Amino acid sequence: MPQERTEVQVRAGVEDDLGALTDLYNHFIRETAITFDTVAFTAEQRRPWLHSHPEDGPHRLLVARDDRFVGPRGVLGYATSSPFRAKPAYATSVEVSVYCAPEATGRGVGSLLYRSLFQALAAEDVHRAYAGIALPNEASVRLHERFGFAHVGTYREVGRKFGRYWDVAWYEKELGQH
Repeated sequence: MPQERTEVQVRAGVEDDLGALTDLYNHFIRETAITFDTVAFTAEQRRPWLHSHPEDGPHRLLVARDDRFVGPRGVLGYATSSPFRAKPAYATSVEVSVYCAPEATGRGVGSLLYRSLFQALAAEDVHRAYAGIALPNEASVRLHERFGFAHVGTYREVGRKFGRYWDVAWYEKELGQH
């Protein structure tokens, strides 16, 4: 049987993506410990987050879409680079994350998003990328290691969700020689 062809495009996140991105993130809030947010968001509540990721600069939002679908079904996932910490000396460090729709996992969407994100960041004054992974999450650990991230430590029982405590492993990747 021939494999179904998927046309996945990666581009900057735009206002029209807000509903689908909010729905995707809310899935992870409600169903997983991947994020430590505990209450689902409305699209209006997520709007400042969307606008904090312009099309250029070190803080990006990239969206993977399947061009065969219109609307929310077309959003397969997203990747972000966000400020690592608020203090000025951290400006050349970013925290990165990637979220894939449940139906898009295992299809290379996360890799495509990260490849695109790191390519975009190569032109920016960014020295290091950091990723926190709530454990256990072998798929995320493998993805980050494939992209050259190294484990630098684990915060034990740092977050409580669904009535239990979760560890978060921290990974780091060198991005530039600035």
